[in-house]
Amino acid sequence: MTFRPTLFLAALATCSLSAQAASADPRAQIRGDMDAELRRMLERAVGEVDGAPESRFEARRRAQGALSAAEALLRSEAYYQPVLEDVVEGEDRPSAIVDVQPGRRFLLTQPTITWTDPAPDAESAADALKAIGLKAGAPGRAVDVISGEGRAVATLVRDGYADAKADPRRVVVDHAAFTVAPEYRIDSGRLVLLDGVVMPRTGRTNPAWVAGLAPWTEGDRYDPDQVAELERRLLDTGVYDGVGVALAPVDQTNADGHRPIIVNLQDRPRRVLEAGATWSTAEGAGVDLIWTRYNRFGRADTLRLETRLADIDSRIGADLSLPHWRKPGRTLKLSAGVVKEDTDAYDRTALVLAAELQQRIGKTSYFNYGVGLDAGRYNEIRYDYTSIPPRAVSFDRDLAIITGRTSAYIDNSNDPLNPIQGWRVTASVQPTAVTGQDTILFLRGETQATAYLPLQDGARTVLAGRLRIGSIIGGGELSVPSDRLFYSGGGGSVRGYSYQSVNPKLPDLTPRGGLSLFETSLEVRRDIGQSFQAVAFVDAGAVGFQETPNLTNMRYGAGLGVRYKLPFGPIRADIAVPLDKREGDSAFQIYISIGQAF
Repeated sequence: MTFRPTLFLAALATCSLSAQAASADPRAQIRGDMDAELRRMLERAVGEVDGAPESRFEARRRAQGALSAAEALLRSEAYYQPVLEDVVEGEDRPSAIVDVQPGRRFLLTQPTITWTDPAPDAESAADALKAIGLKAGAPGRAVDVISGEGRAVATLVRDGYADAKADPRRVVVDHAAFTVAPEYRIDSGRLVLLDGVVMPRTGRTNPAWVAGLAPWTEGDRYDPDQVAELERRLLDTGVYDGVGVALAPVDQTNADGHRPIIVNLQDRPRRVLEAGATWSTAEGAGVDLIWTRYNRFGRADTLRLETRLADIDSRIGADLSLPHWRKPGRTLKLSAGVVKEDTDAYDRTALVLAAELQQRIGKTSYFNYGVGLDAGRYNEIRYDYTSIPPRAVSFDRDLAIITGRTSAYIDNSNDPLNPIQGWRVTASVQPTAVTGQDTILFLRGETQATAYLPLQDGARTVLAGRLRIGSIIGGGELSVPSDRLFYSGGGGSVRGYSYQSVNPKLPDLTPRGGLSLFETSLEVRRDIGQSFQAVAFVDAGAVGFQETPNLTNMRYGAGLGVRYKLPFGPIRADIAVPLDKREGDSAFQIYISIGQAF
């Protein structure tokens, strides 16, 4: 006999649910002539109890309690003339019953608003009345009447009446006409015109810089969306532990009748020192040391000094980020460093400089434009496939590379680290000029799209897909610097293969860089409980040696993974194997990181 723990646990869960269902009884049965939806609502309102009543006295008590709950529900649903009776039947096994005749449902009349002086302007008053959203002849449900009042006040606030509030409403229930007549009494307050920004607490941030981020000018009508936008702009900088943006109280209205916006900023520690280590079977080990200085110039800037020692990619450098550079939502990024790369395909030691502007479009999307300069020594071994047989060509070149950087990132997903629905698109175009021991001009383009589809209610199962395509136009395999060619393989591309190992191998087993790239991935993510997620995936990729992708040398990898969910995002652990293993390929690869694979 084979023991199957999955079937055993399922049977145990079924028995548990059956036992719970058996022990729960309705407080009272609902009888009467009504539609099915109203009956279900009454049954939910009456509720359940543990076990049947033990006496007629207990049954009567339950029936009376159920009758009160049923009457309250009927009134809230606009049945103001119900006939209700609590009934007890049976001697040895008494049961509680509520007999319900709901009667005629009361209908709404046209709602009205009575304004407390001063009344808002005619257009805002009309907007508030329209926002109530109640139509004469609709059921006079209490929840609809109350929510209509909230919509009216919210509309006034959006129209500039920030102090609008609702006074006690008057609702007339006419038992002769079977109508519900709601009369709202609203105090709109005075129209609020905005002044500048006030910062009660002085910190490291220049108040004039904060004032320049305000999306309004003095004298504009109050708009809560604009106030929220100022808060978002300050949060986007990433240099504050807390940001508070709110309209000043009425007593701070100035002589011109304008009210300022109060901004409170809680600074992060001025300096932060971080250390980290990474390891993977594909890329080896690495150690990072990062020193960060926040708000050095009083405009939410970030200065970052980094030292990284790793098997493949080592660097020492500095990055300066200046958010909202001369325009809200635009960030100036300056960087300088020295890098040393020691890969299977090439070695590179270079000075790298870059200046880039990033413009936010929407909450999480942006586009970049800028320029980069790389100057250094490249050590490469290539093969000239135009000769027969192919011959090895050794390059030890001193090159200066100027790159125009243009890219865009459009994010229509619901979460940056753990998306369950939506899509994302990334595209980059890099015109590049190479000078030094070789001179060449080429254009490197690349785009990636990902999509996320929930397959069940609550998104417990999610189907995720990825497609990446790249091409180099105007350059040859031997002339384009090795670090600008395309490579595939590793945790961010085709799992199951080590770094750069999807590429075809040169005769000396060095990865052969390509002029085009094609990659795709498919994942099924399934939640297990509240904190874990199981993942099954298939990846595929190919590197080509023409400008258009070549799918004839596709490589495939597949594997399983687990995610542990934390408040800031999931921790990812994947194990993958190559499905068409070649000589020199590892039997499997392990990847550990923060966030989903894509």
